[in-house]
Amino acid sequence: MIRHWSTILLRRARFVLVTGIIATIAAAAYGVGVFDHLGQGGFDDPSTDAARELARERAVFGNENVDLVVLYRSPTLTVTQPAFRRQLERAVTGFPAGTTTSVVTPWTGAASGTTAPDRQLVSTDRHAVQVLVSLAGDSQADQADQLDRLWPALTSGDGATGFEVDVAGPWAVYKGVNETVSDDLARAELLSLPIVLLLSLLIFGSLVAALMPVIVGAVSVLGALAVVRLLTTFTEVSVFSINVITLLGMGLAIDYALFVISRFREELAGLPDTPDAPHHAMGTTLQTAGRTVLFSGLTVAAAMSALLVFPQNFLRSLGYGGIAAVLVGVVTALTVLPALLLLLGRRIDAGRLPWRRGRAVAVDSDHGAWARVAHGVMAHPVVTMVVIVGALLLVASPFVGVRWGSVDYRVLPPDHAAHVASEKINEQFGAEKSSANLLLETQDAKAVADYVAEIEQVAGVEAVAPVAAADGVTVLRASWAGNSQSPGSLDTVRELRAVPGPDGGKVLVGGLSADTVDLLTSLRSHLPWMALIIVGVMLVLLFLAFGSVVLPVKAVLMNLLSISASFGVITWIFADGHLEGLLDYRSTGFLDATQPIFMLAILVGLSMDYEVFLLSRVREQWDRSRHAVADPAQRNARAVAVGVQKTGRIITSAALLLAVVIGAFALSSVVFMKMIGVGMLVALLVDATIVRALLVPATMKLLGRWNWYAPAPLRRFWERYGVRETGPVEEVPRRATSVPA
Repeated sequence: MIRHWSTILLRRARFVLVTGIIATIAAAAYGVGVFDHLGQGGFDDPSTDAARELARERAVFGNENVDLVVLYRSPTLTVTQPAFRRQLERAVTGFPAGTTTSVVTPWTGAASGTTAPDRQLVSTDRHAVQVLVSLAGDSQADQADQLDRLWPALTSGDGATGFEVDVAGPWAVYKGVNETVSDDLARAELLSLPIVLLLSLLIFGSLVAALMPVIVGAVSVLGALAVVRLLTTFTEVSVFSINVITLLGMGLAIDYALFVISRFREELAGLPDTPDAPHHAMGTTLQTAGRTVLFSGLTVAAAMSALLVFPQNFLRSLGYGGIAAVLVGVVTALTVLPALLLLLGRRIDAGRLPWRRGRAVAVDSDHGAWARVAHGVMAHPVVTMVVIVGALLLVASPFVGVRWGSVDYRVLPPDHAAHVASEKINEQFGAEKSSANLLLETQDAKAVADYVAEIEQVAGVEAVAPVAAADGVTVLRASWAGNSQSPGSLDTVRELRAVPGPDGGKVLVGGLSADTVDLLTSLRSHLPWMALIIVGVMLVLLFLAFGSVVLPVKAVLMNLLSISASFGVITWIFADGHLEGLLDYRSTGFLDATQPIFMLAILVGLSMDYEVFLLSRVREQWDRSRHAVADPAQRNARAVAVGVQKTGRIITSAALLLAVVIGAFALSSVVFMKMIGVGMLVALLVDATIVRALLVPATMKLLGRWNWYAPAPLRRFWERYGVRETGPVEEVPRRATSVPA
């Protein structure tokens, strides 16, 4: 396929480039409108008890969950004064019609003229009250729309005059996270792009070559936005898909551009200065680096597609965005970029830095700096493996005791309005409390009373109050002290569910803590399928690429080591609470369970990116030395050293550029975004240094010729259908193999 495409491209480069430019302009015009079509929800599994409770509750009563907690404080009035109540009622009656299904004030349900408010909703100094708001809407996306309509009235309505108003609750947190992440992404792009351009200039040594990765990254992001907008016409896509588009669209596109440009310059440097030289160089580039980009992209896309097995639309949306970003990046790197390079030819080195003129970097030897590192490692492979594997397992060890949770107000920066509001409630209304809605399929007063009596015996439960009753359904609300994500709250939900309902019937338990319990259960049940997809696809693709059944297994184990080390670091930092001052965050005491799933998919892809690139050059050298070196052990060692030497500078440069893009995420003020940035940065550095330069040579030295082993039937299959690195389209005279630096 690559050979066929290279033939077309070599003949129609201008047509390919013009088509690519037109497609990019169209994608930009269409894709920028994607933000108006993205949802803000999608965190639930519709099959769980909590989701079923909410659906049944909505069907009978409308939404009764507490989505917002609005704190109204008067500096002068107390709740015992009639003016306070009148002003509060004026505020809540100003909410836009249709935005809420329930608004509970301290006086809700009280008879006219009654002044005694619900004590649980009144502050200890009696100058503030809580108003519990339930949003209208049949889905989380609908509720997000209603929140946008309601939000101005919460703080700027006529009734809010004279009050200090703060808004807390789960939807205030979701809104805050969405807005903060969007701002952080914009800032990250502004910070990272100039740095990427500057580093590209230093890496390539010429202005024209330095612009190529940035161009490919921009085209990839614009194309992916267009693809995601198209997907929104068929399914709901979360706004968080933009996060992965920014990360992978720019990050991997830069990697792919670097691979292609470096190989093109390498091949071009080894050819005589003739008009046909760029064509020969590009033919070889597409059949070598182009093949690597294709297989790397397919591997990353397969890893991201594994997110589609999860029922949470939030995770599926990350999969949609990741697949779109990777595939568009691959297409761009194999179409627009080669066409542009082909037309530029040796002008790719135009605008060279003065101090880089005339310099060259040897790439075809096993005596360079990277090759010497590889030979040094292969001289002591067992010691190297024991030390490195032991060190990585030690770094990974904190992950063994990790605690899981979900998003609450603490993921926001301490000065964010929703975070401040939550802390005010905790300070002014007594100890923090959590609750769960209990839905019973009965209205029998005695049966409900008996059930309430049993629930009140559950350890920690402080109160059980009726919420609504109609059409043979009763909803109760149980409350207890503690944060909704604490281990005690999660255990309380499990104990509540263990209590049988009237006549042994099932009681559906919903609420924030119940959502988290169900989320963890859902993720655990689907994670093995994700792992099976990732491992299965990786083994197949790597076998097709290298004709070995050993190297794919080795690659999987290497990935497992580096990812485990990354997870150990983020557990030690973000769950155990280390480096809070240095990284400017507050630990929640747990990891948000969805983010490591997202990180796993991306890290598998990124790890395989460098693995495929390195092993491709090792395999290429192994095949070339088939008749030149008789001793298999010597042949294997030389192939590994040459492969490390040829890819050392390129992988280091790619990792540096990608580290800038990823590192910008670590500057986010949202805790889980900071966690993603730090965790991925650790995994990237481990892969690009320890694994690639030390562990891979050590293991390949120990395996020797077994690196390339495949059973006879599979060997015959690969000989017929496998995809190999190939040489130039036509053999032409070549000169010294060096690349302008």
